[in-house]
Amino acid sequence: MCDEEIRCIGCGSILQDKDSKLSGYMPHSAFNKMIQEPDTSVYCQRCFRLRHYNEITPVNENNDDFLRLLNSLGNKKALIVNVVDLFDFNNSLITSLDRFIGDNEFVLVGNKVDLFPKNSKESKIKDWMRQEANRNGLFPKKIFLLSAIKKRNIDELINYLATKGKNEDIYFVGTTNVGKSTLINAIIETRSEYKNLITTSKFPGTTLDSIKIPLNEGHYLVDTPGILSKKQMASRLTGSELELVAPKKQLKPATYQLLPGQTIFLAGLGRIDFIKGPASGFTIYVARDLYLHRTKTINADEFYLKHKSDLLNPPCDNDDLGALKGQLYSTSEKSDILFGGVGFITVPSGVVIKAYTPEGIGLGIRRALI
Repeated sequence: MCDEEIRCIGCGSILQDKDSKLSGYMPHSAFNKMIQEPDTSVYCQRCFRLRHYNEITPVNENNDDFLRLLNSLGNKKALIVNVVDLFDFNNSLITSLDRFIGDNEFVLVGNKVDLFPKNSKESKIKDWMRQEANRNGLFPKKIFLLSAIKKRNIDELINYLATKGKNEDIYFVGTTNVGKSTLINAIIETRSEYKNLITTSKFPGTTLDSIKIPLNEGHYLVDTPGILSKKQMASRLTGSELELVAPKKQLKPATYQLLPGQTIFLAGLGRIDFIKGPASGFTIYVARDLYLHRTKTINADEFYLKHKSDLLNPPCDNDDLGALKGQLYSTSEKSDILFGGVGFITVPSGVVIKAYTPEGIGLGIRRALI
């Protein structure tokens, strides 16, 4: 056995060959080979299967371990980079970040901007991000908009971090499934020959422990585990369901002309009832493969009960999402009704609607961004 800790290069777990239910597990033969060749970069069995077969192996992990790691940031001299999902902003923003980081500065990075339609104004999205952060008592030093997958706007962030990395470590933090590890991989690929160094996937909680990447001047860029949040739809869906729900291409708006008394379902993950107002166009921004269905509101409850888990799939019967719960909204201006992790629906001024998601997860409203 080896006394020195050796960590998986993909998820950061300490490698071990004793318990397949714990993070960092490797078969005994592979573990021994690693000990004999200590300079080899090694992935644990979970990361290997995830990278090569897109299979997720559950492991016993505790969210308290992640929170303890974040709590330690207040004792370090570091720049904190909070990565958020622009399609689930309010649920992926770490509203208690000030408690974790002490006197350290932090920047806010909005990922997946490439999914917004072409006529979206980045300045408008940044203003909205700043207002929402300020409303939650957070005051980022700087705000970046980018796409980790497309490497859009990534040079601006890299140049900023290059300056900061001369004097302090850089810690990337965020909730699960915001694209944090994908972003770090993109930064590494832009500045080196390494490709897909850190394991990434659509499955929440892929990174299990800190992963430290050396920078110049003796400092590190650190990928931390994502905080598991029950407020995020992604934490409650299977990988195949996330394939349907999570947008992968630029959103194409779908506009429905509605009368009061009509309802639209976003598969079984969202519902919007048009209660009061003139006949209006409702523009829906969701993943292209997500099933949309229009019906009369008077029939909507019966339709949902009859077709939940077949037409209105996802979710499936095995998902622990809970019943649809609604929230009334009255608009005084053109607004986006938010279905966190699924998308949003733009509605006109002067209407009353009721929006639903399972247990009310991710519901919200904002001034229309488009």
